[in-house]
Amino acid sequence: MPNPLFNQLNPPQGNPMLKQLIQFRKGFNGDPQQMIQQMLNSGKISQAQLNQYAQQANQIYNQFKDFM
Repeated sequence: MPNPLFNQLNPPQGNPMLKQLIQFRKGFNGDPQQMIQQMLNSGKISQAQLNQYAQQANQIYNQFKDFM
């Protein structure tokens, strides 16, 4: 019996989230570290938020790194 979560993450036509991540990576310009530092310095994000987002990004990366 197919797992519904697996089917949602791996539809037959490919994973739309993975496609969006690849498209974003191809179109991204700039220095990510510099952009993050500017956001921290300007108060747009806090260190706690940065830590939370970095943890989430690492989790997503670990799930998709074999496909990228």
